[in-house]
Amino acid sequence: MLQLIDLAERIAQSNAAVLITGESGSGKELIARAVHHYSLRCSKPWVDVSCAALPEHLVESELFGYEKGAFSGADSPKPGLFELAHHGTLFLDEIGELEPRMQVKLLRVLDGVAYYRLGGTRKVTVDVRIVAATNQDLEQMVETGSFRGDLYHRLGQICLRVPPLRERTEDIVPLAEHFLKQTNSRLYFTGEALQVLQGHRWPGNVRELRNVVTKAAVLARETEIGAGDLQIAPQRTAAPATNGTVLTVPSAGSSENLDGMEKSTILRVLAQTNGHQQKAAELLGISRRTLSRKLKLYGREAVRQSYAS
Repeated sequence: MLQLIDLAERIAQSNAAVLITGESGSGKELIARAVHHYSLRCSKPWVDVSCAALPEHLVESELFGYEKGAFSGADSPKPGLFELAHHGTLFLDEIGELEPRMQVKLLRVLDGVAYYRLGGTRKVTVDVRIVAATNQDLEQMVETGSFRGDLYHRLGQICLRVPPLRERTEDIVPLAEHFLKQTNSRLYFTGEALQVLQGHRWPGNVRELRNVVTKAAVLARETEIGAGDLQIAPQRTAAPATNGTVLTVPSAGSSENLDGMEKSTILRVLAQTNGHQQKAAELLGISRRTLSRKLKLYGREAVRQSYAS
């Protein structure tokens, strides 16, 4: 991580677009903020947005703004996020969730082409440094046609990979103690608790570690936190799919292919949540939009049968 931050500091001096990859909760936004902090734009605006959190029909208006009367409810003009980030940095999180039509428009803006606000007649030109992040395999998405290859190469002028927490176990104890101090500086971990923390694989990465420590600190009755005070989910053997879905590894000799594993896992989790798509998406480690897209591919009959089983 020190090497990664050092690299972020060195590349920050340029205006090159940066693509940050890594699992959910591993600290991609932290690295993105470091790029902005060390850049010559550090005194200018930092604007961030999650592409997965924006409804598809609002993405264009949020990114590029709109004029009064552009659509029903547009009672006054509104600048887009690109304009708000002028001379600064625009962080596009979960860039893999961007729909194909918006990928085309984003590519044109990244190439320096002026654009119109929705309903506008005057072109807007901005000077923005783009930093994007994703927990998906964009290269595979390019191969399958779900993400534009030209946009991928434009965004990835410089690529940074944030390693998952299980690949940097030496960070677990310092991070846990840091989060504990933030919550309650009077508390401390026992040696047994530290061993438990180091022995966990942390599929939710730093975000999961912070939640576990915060919960233990809030519920602590004594000044010390023991192993029994840590509410850690049981370990499961799993393999992350390239699109962010967590899949259970099949037993030896299983003939189920990767697509079938993904489908059965998604339908099983959806059934466990009684059809609550937001809860299912959180358990699977994917966005609500990705889950909806998968379910459309499977069809209503497959989803209905998953509830019946």
